[in-house]
Amino acid sequence: METRYNFKEVMNKPERLAPGHRMCAGCGGTIAVRTVLRALHEGDKAVIGNATGCLEVSSFMYHYTAYEDSYIHNAFENAGATLSGVETAYKALKKRGKIQDNYKFITFGGDGGTYDIGFQSLSGAMERGHDMVYVCYDNGAYMNTGTQRSSATPQFADTTTTPAGSASNGKIQIRKDLAAIMAEHHIPYVAQSTFIGNFKDLYTKAEKAIYTPGPAYLNIMSPCPRGWGYDSSELMTICKLAVETCYWPMFEVVDGKWILSYAPKNKLPIEEFLRPQRRFRHLFKKGNEDLIAAFQAEVDKRWEELCNRCE
Repeated sequence: METRYNFKEVMNKPERLAPGHRMCAGCGGTIAVRTVLRALHEGDKAVIGNATGCLEVSSFMYHYTAYEDSYIHNAFENAGATLSGVETAYKALKKRGKIQDNYKFITFGGDGGTYDIGFQSLSGAMERGHDMVYVCYDNGAYMNTGTQRSSATPQFADTTTTPAGSASNGKIQIRKDLAAIMAEHHIPYVAQSTFIGNFKDLYTKAEKAIYTPGPAYLNIMSPCPRGWGYDSSELMTICKLAVETCYWPMFEVVDGKWILSYAPKNKLPIEEFLRPQRRFRHLFKKGNEDLIAAFQAEVDKRWEELCNRCE
């Protein structure tokens, strides 16, 4: 049975990410964090982990942090290991009666620190079964260090390490499907979402992830205006186009059962998502029609595979 929410009350919950951080206007990372932390129930405390990246350098400067909960900054590669260790210590101390409060354990990492550098640490934490949530705010590149390509970068994207020009069409490889890889760890909960409508989809998935016993993984598309090349006011439009073109399908995997969260009534062509972004402007030059067709074919293939997995 679907839980009903009064979203006026939900959106008026006290913020657990304080204002005054230095994230860019139009950045999806901040919205991802605020929405996920809003899903914590009143009275529950949290320990927040944060891999090095845009979010970390913009929300923490020793000894000040924008987080209202306990906060740990760790290296690019070990966000999963850090929080799994803290969660284990908490269980031991609670068993001995030294801690009475209820704590939840949530760690954030960008795609660089999740798909790539931190993948081993993340995989280990999920396989060991720690009661924690790993949240990837996926902005599709190493934005913090200059927009270098990551394995989450989509094919043909123009980045500083895969520049589009006369000798290159941007990144050659297709993007990694990390949510599917996490589902293959057979953990209790995996979900993919982004920012559309009243944030109900992301909020409900965040609450499920936090309050499902055991490990959980959230993959949130979090656009970057500087790296993607869109006006900061167009954040929500970019997210909507990503979903309506099926570039970023929304789904969850509950105890191995794949569930489609949203299917567009009229699936838009991928050009609608690509056109507003500067990183894909070379695709619309005369003679590059085959590149857009290849992008569309990959999106269609993945959408069909997802639909076959879901009931």
